[in-house]
Amino acid sequence: MPYLHPKAATLAQRLTEPRRFIQVLLGPRQVGKTTLAGQVTAQLAAPVHAASADDPGLETRAWLETQWQIGRTAAQHAGATGALLVLDEIQKVPLWSSTVKRLWDEDTRRKVPLRVLLLGSSPLLVQRGLTESLAGRFEVMRLTHWTLSEMSAAFGFDLEQYLYFGGYPGAAALVADPARWTRYVLDSLIETAVSKDILLMTRIDKPALLRQMFRLGCEYSGQILSLNKMLGQLDDAGNVTTLAHYLDLLNGAGLLTGLQRWSGSAVRQRASSPKLVARNTALMTATSGASEAEWHADPSRWGRVVESAIGAHLVNHAEDANMEVYYWRDANREVDFVLRHGRKVLALEVKSGRPRDRRSGLQAFLDANRSARPLLVGGDGIPIEQFLRAPLGHWFE
Repeated sequence: MPYLHPKAATLAQRLTEPRRFIQVLLGPRQVGKTTLAGQVTAQLAAPVHAASADDPGLETRAWLETQWQIGRTAAQHAGATGALLVLDEIQKVPLWSSTVKRLWDEDTRRKVPLRVLLLGSSPLLVQRGLTESLAGRFEVMRLTHWTLSEMSAAFGFDLEQYLYFGGYPGAAALVADPARWTRYVLDSLIETAVSKDILLMTRIDKPALLRQMFRLGCEYSGQILSLNKMLGQLDDAGNVTTLAHYLDLLNGAGLLTGLQRWSGSAVRQRASSPKLVARNTALMTATSGASEAEWHADPSRWGRVVESAIGAHLVNHAEDANMEVYYWRDANREVDFVLRHGRKVLALEVKSGRPRDRRSGLQAFLDANRSARPLLVGGDGIPIEQFLRAPLGHWFE
């Protein structure tokens, strides 16, 4: 076992509680979903049947029903302890959610002691199936890119390593060989996510454009870039509606997000120029072709990595913390990130050492939003390492 997944204890508790729910692990590729499931199920006293729909030709409803029947048989033979069925890449099975609903409801009526764990690497597609068919029957555990604390505990990463190599546990063993690490991120992480989690699961009329947009987003991570400006930098870009849709898909795959501008109008928020944030700094550094030394030698470039790491930390963990992340800009004044939790608002300014074209808008934002609190990260404020190691809720206490 190369490392113990940080969510292992939580999942083990959920799978052994008296009340039954369909447990769902959601998250992008290579954040340890399969490893987590294997670590936890290996310790269970109950029998386990595990299968994956990742192999071509297996992703059918007949395959799903067959696996479920194997789990049922194991549960019936196990007696009071029951059994566990683990299904990976569930989103690849057509109409999977309605099939799972029917089978789960049958087992509930018959009191079959079968527990179910579903894994999915396309969060948008899995979430859609859950809400359409399985309301009240499931509990989600969202796995995202690993934090500095998690990478440090499992692999000994320090801050500098984390900023450059990011939070992919599967790539950690390769950091001593940067060329090999880069190829792994490009081929096994990025290309696999784009090919299998977006292009195979969603109709994309311009796949080359989607890949170009991802690369552009990594290049401009930490910066505000209007969709119209993106059109001018992409080949055969179509229109802003297409780009906005592709950005949503990249975000759903855990690759790239576009933060919206803080505004009192929901319409204006959706229409604003997005602030691009790579959801793992490894995506920026691997796609750049530049070495770690070259990144460090350029204060502007390294500052973008720092700011992107802060943004990724906010985006990756905001949903579970019931928070929302924005940026704010008015004329030449800007606030790097705005974090809202209920009625509480934090305005974050990141001091990364990167030269800026815009002035800090922190005081202007506070003047316009009287209940907001400021938070300075880096420089004379909260040390960057301390911020990345703390849960988001800590800053609202």
